[in-house]
Amino acid sequence: MNQYKFLNKIKSPDDVKKLSAQELVTLCAEIRDKMINTVAKNGGHLSSNLGVVELTVAMHRVFDSPRDQMVFDVGHQCYTHKLLTGRFDDFDTLRREGGIAGFTKPCESEHDIVISGHSSTSISSACGLAAAKTLAGKPGYVVAVIGDGALSGGLAYEGLNNAGRTKDRLIIVLNDNKMSISRNVGSMAKYLSSIRSKKSYINFKSDAGRVINKIPLIGSPIKRVLFKSKALLRYAIYHTTIFDDMGFAYLGPVDGHNVESLIEVFQTAKEIERPVIIHTYTVKGKGYTFAEQNPSAFHGVSGFDVETGEISRSSTSFSDVFGDEMCKIAAEDDKVCAITAAMKSGTGLSDFVKSYPDRLFDVGIAEQHAVTFAAGLAINGMKPVFAVYSSFLQRSYDQMLHDVSIGNVKTVLAIDRAGIVGEDGETHNGMFDIALLNTLPNMTVFAPTYFCELRAFLRDAIYNCDGPAAVRYPRGTESAMPDDFTPSLGSFDIYEGGKDKLIVTFGRIFSYAYDAEKKLCADGEKVSVLKLNRIKPIDPEAVKYALGFKKVFIFEEGVTQGGVGEHFEKLLYSQGYEGKAFITAADMPYVQHCSTESAMKKLGLDSHSIFSKVKMG
Repeated sequence: MNQYKFLNKIKSPDDVKKLSAQELVTLCAEIRDKMINTVAKNGGHLSSNLGVVELTVAMHRVFDSPRDQMVFDVGHQCYTHKLLTGRFDDFDTLRREGGIAGFTKPCESEHDIVISGHSSTSISSACGLAAAKTLAGKPGYVVAVIGDGALSGGLAYEGLNNAGRTKDRLIIVLNDNKMSISRNVGSMAKYLSSIRSKKSYINFKSDAGRVINKIPLIGSPIKRVLFKSKALLRYAIYHTTIFDDMGFAYLGPVDGHNVESLIEVFQTAKEIERPVIIHTYTVKGKGYTFAEQNPSAFHGVSGFDVETGEISRSSTSFSDVFGDEMCKIAAEDDKVCAITAAMKSGTGLSDFVKSYPDRLFDVGIAEQHAVTFAAGLAINGMKPVFAVYSSFLQRSYDQMLHDVSIGNVKTVLAIDRAGIVGEDGETHNGMFDIALLNTLPNMTVFAPTYFCELRAFLRDAIYNCDGPAAVRYPRGTESAMPDDFTPSLGSFDIYEGGKDKLIVTFGRIFSYAYDAEKKLCADGEKVSVLKLNRIKPIDPEAVKYALGFKKVFIFEEGVTQGGVGEHFEKLLYSQGYEGKAFITAADMPYVQHCSTESAMKKLGLDSHSIFSKVKMG
């Protein structure tokens, strides 16, 4: 569909308000078509966005953005919102360098209120926004959209606990699709399922509404009164809900794909003088059969064929190798357990859960709980491995410090997506885990470059470290290994080419450093490469080797402050080093969405940049 009847004419939310109910249905179909075809080319988050099309259209029909502020949790379900807020003409640039982001970004539009790339944050953000409006006497509502999966995160409950006690104009939309990324787990998932199952209440409300609406003149006023006073009816069927007990007015469940019903419930919520929870039930992947049948696969995709639903597949990844090695280790040792925070497939644990379901613990979107839970497992004799994305591990720093490091509790972190991840941008780039882990006493950190090293270092972390350990590895596949290089699987490796200048690096940057070294040597430079495999603690012998060079160039895929470069430089000079050391790392730690290759170039970590830095140094 190259030309749309309504969508390409939507320049602001005001245009949504001009459409009839039937025209809104057509608009929703056009939005789905645009999203499917764009994500098929650019990659992105599809299932979650397809599930909130009608919901977002209804919100913009009833509320007045940006006076009424909308907060999406997680921000990657904002594609419809972007299409309705003047970004249709730019939507083809989604997640492309210089184009619009895959998450909400205030610098991109006045309709994007907060940057949101992590789960369970919306209620707390909305609570603060609404309180500020009340204090300043500003008009407007604050609407937070949060998925049922995000309710497995503790921050969501902290927000609910405070929001329900206010008198602010706050509306929370619970988008209940029975899915986060992996299938939802825990007591809240079961509780919401029990609410959804009360068809007697849902059917009564729907039937009563249709009958009352047919009464001339007074139908709509009576229906609104009943909607607002339905607490007695709900109490008779449910007894109550947890949300009522926390101080919210609870409306729902509502069909999240019926625009008219959604508009009606939003209008009712605006008339209630206390915080409101609107419980909608939706289908993740709605409107695209392949995504409906397999929402997890289409949660985040790099691209796919629209007609067949065939997803673009990359080569074997570090995540795949990690999952495979975990299965092998678990077969040998029945004390080995795996923990995931709602990311079984993303972290490569899909086969593990099939083979060892009793030893795979999916704790939901609760990274803090995962770390302390792992500590408990370890104290009682198990060997837990928590597989987590680098940018999500940040949430559990306190638990790593207090519950693991102080007691030197033997737990293992498998840190996926370390370093640059590409088009997901600054909220997902794993640039801070090294600096965080470097502050933790007793922690050992490995940084494999190749799959064989990942397998070896994972076993080292589980069996050969006295305290907590981490293995960090990038998104995607391994780089090509030089023909004349054989990994030692030790704490460091040396690739010798001369004794004048030394390149020090680790992880996948080694492949760039190797390419640069070959060109430098061909250009008459005497350059060697020191590849660190264990980046905490740094082997003293590696530092001793570096002392023999006039100039040391350190390249790091992470932030400068607290990184490997700073620590290596300090160790050098503490040993009386009289040469010069140079550090190249992420001085721009919030790297915007772009390809990994482009990001490496911007950070000065690609082969050409390394060549130029060492040549001129």
